[in-house]
Amino acid sequence: MKIERSTGEIAKRWLGALAATIAMAAAMIPTTASAQDLFSFLWDGGSRSVIGFSQKYEPRQIIVSFGDKKLYWIHRRGEAISYPIAVPREQSRWQGVTSVSSKQVNPSWTPTPTMLAENPRLPRWVPGGHPMNPMGVRALYLGSSAYRIHGTDAPWTIGTAVSKGCIRMYNEDVLDLYPRVPVGTKVTVTWQRFS
Repeated sequence: MKIERSTGEIAKRWLGALAATIAMAAAMIPTTASAQDLFSFLWDGGSRSVIGFSQKYEPRQIIVSFGDKKLYWIHRRGEAISYPIAVPREQSRWQGVTSVSSKQVNPSWTPTPTMLAENPRLPRWVPGGHPMNPMGVRALYLGSSAYRIHGTDAPWTIGTAVSKGCIRMYNEDVLDLYPRVPVGTKVTVTWQRFS
């Protein structure tokens, strides 16, 4: 028996199946979805986890390991919360001991003169809370430097070496870290590996 269908009927059935698939996928995304939630849904880029850590580190400090591409919040002796980060590109590498000098909710962003020299098309200023703000939703300022631990508008860069010296985190992770860390917290930035 030969079944004949018109092109219109086939297209209608195909579009119906596609719409059902999209509806099913949308139902699986949290109702408070953001671009980062959708990205995380499509690709599990990793997230924070509680791990064992060297007993020699005092609690309530941050260790940033550019070698591991992780930020560690030592919340009790021998245990840390590990967060994946984006690290500086080769020409922007640094290390040392500093502290959190201030904190900002929805920080604005102004590119440095070096950034503008590299890319003159950058905006001169992006307001806090803007979806295209490279600082994301929270920032921890490090000493008197221009470096910060902050969220990002580009979650796909976490785990790579792309920053101009700052430590980038997933917005959901910096939201978790931010209330844990008081101003004055010691921050050790190193290329040493811990994992």
